[in-house]
Amino acid sequence: MIQSIEELTTENQIFYSVLLFSWTVYLWEAYLAQRQRKTYRDTTLVPEELGKIMDSETFEKSRLYQLDKSTFGFWSGLYSETEGTLILLLGGIPFLWRVSGHVIGRFGLGPEYEITQSLAFLFLATLFSAATGLPWSIYNTFIIEEKHGFNQQTLGFFFKDAVKKFAVTQCILLPVTSLLLYIIKIGGDYFFIYAWLFTLIVSLVLVTIYADYIAPLFDKFTPLPEGELRANIEGMAKSISFPLTKVYVVEGSKRSSHSNAYFYGFFKNKRIVLFDTLLEDHSPLNKGTVDENTEMQTAAGDGSETEPAETKLRPKNKRQGCNNQEVLAVLGHELGHWKLGHTVKNIVISQMNSFFCFFLFAVLMDRKELFSAFGFYDTQPTLIGLMIIFQFIFSPYNEVLSFCLTVLSRRFEFQADAFAKDLGKATDLYSALIKLNKDNLGFPVADWLYSMWHYSHPPLLERLRALKDKKKE
Repeated sequence: MIQSIEELTTENQIFYSVLLFSWTVYLWEAYLAQRQRKTYRDTTLVPEELGKIMDSETFEKSRLYQLDKSTFGFWSGLYSETEGTLILLLGGIPFLWRVSGHVIGRFGLGPEYEITQSLAFLFLATLFSAATGLPWSIYNTFIIEEKHGFNQQTLGFFFKDAVKKFAVTQCILLPVTSLLLYIIKIGGDYFFIYAWLFTLIVSLVLVTIYADYIAPLFDKFTPLPEGELRANIEGMAKSISFPLTKVYVVEGSKRSSHSNAYFYGFFKNKRIVLFDTLLEDHSPLNKGTVDENTEMQTAAGDGSETEPAETKLRPKNKRQGCNNQEVLAVLGHELGHWKLGHTVKNIVISQMNSFFCFFLFAVLMDRKELFSAFGFYDTQPTLIGLMIIFQFIFSPYNEVLSFCLTVLSRRFEFQADAFAKDLGKATDLYSALIKLNKDNLGFPVADWLYSMWHYSHPPLLERLRALKDKKKE
């Protein structure tokens, strides 16, 4: 029979408090999701204010897509929460630590090789996570996304991609973790400062090299061809003193028909990346489209030499993406984030939070009851301490921070829209947002509480109203 709170040891109080908070957050998220699912189910007709924005067919497609995604999210979330609880209750973390000790023991290494054992533990933990998450990822890709016309992958491509992602992740994660643990070990009383500086440098390096060296391992990046669009992009960048050096088009269509755009780089070396699915004139999903029912796909074993051999093209609409002026409006929004300092502000907030967390870790890392609460009675591995404190002990703080960042993000999005308007792009951004919402089957009606908690971008109607006001001016 469960003891009363007064009878519980400090270790048990910590353990059950973590479980209680975790399930409280899950139930809150489930409640919000249920409110939004009710919105999807009940809103079957296009609201009057959306009549000129979205036709009834697209509205119904987006409603069913989001309803399927929400239902999938409920079951995958329930599984994830149950799995995490069972791992804690059954002592999965100390068990895996012992297994990692046995693994390095086969190579003649003992407990004194804590960093090596930590790397073995981390590898096994990420392998377990990848294996248990794989069925959910397959279902999401080949059932949900396929059903609604977004998936462009074959099963073979999917598995090859998954293996590649896991391998690249390990190549980055394991060396970085080993260096971080070493810094904590030798850093003395002020190790948290050195650990924070190290993670700052790593994050800046990864952001710098990601699109040049990591992303091309998965997708093909090609320079945007010379022409009107490229000249206009370079002209707009020059007009706001954005130090643009290159414009790339990434072949996102081999995975999904969802679209995106982003920029990266520091100081005087900025690059812009456009998904081919964003560009009406470049998207392979628009090529050879005769009518709305046309389907093009590479059939395995049919002897066809059609490219790409590992993906299938299945355009569901006559045209996808934005015209050149709309693409410029979308980039005007993205460049607004840079010009208004949103990128730098987000980095500063992130690093302040990182420093604060490392400082608190330094305060708490020697508390034996924290380790005992999770089954580590005779040893206090640094990696386990990082996991316990960052993932479990900080979880209430992380939830509050996440909500605050969501609110801040919405504010930044409105400001970036306003910047694009000031560039004279209000009309084009207005139509681009409608097209992107249609291409991605976004549902324009949201429960207010769900939206407040989850939407990092303002709802479509709110953004369009703000743009419409400017258009009138």
